Amino acid sequence: MTRTIIHTDKAPPAIGTYSQAVRAGDTVYLSGQIPLDPATKELVTGDIEAQIRRVFENLEALAHAAGGTLAQAVKVNIYLTDLAHFAKVNEIMAQYFPQPYPARAAVGVAQLPRGASVEAECILHLG
Repeated sequence: MTRTIIHTDKAPPAIGTYSQAVRAGDTVYLSGQIPLDPATKELVTGDIEAQIRRVFENLEALAHAAGGTLAQAVKVNIYLTDLAHFAKVNEIMAQYFPQPYPARAAVGVAQLPRGASVEAECILHLG
């Protein structure tokens, strides 16, 4: 099976030793996205809602670059430094992912890269 690296300027570049996304067959693995603005490469300013939206916009840009959409998501992992934001994630996620929703985990963590409050990664199936 061939691996294809997915890259787009509409999502922030990798800040470590990883690719934005990798396609293997009909499966696309979208790397974890924190609320970095792709233009400035800085964390978005504003409340948690703005941060969550930026994370999902970054994932959406990667899905499109891979030739898919978030409607093809089969698994999403979300990491929060404060699980009190769980309900807000649900509210905003419903605006980016249509039903039936993908499988998902939401995990409370002590900290995230660059001091972000939220990170999400996603697996798509394009078949």
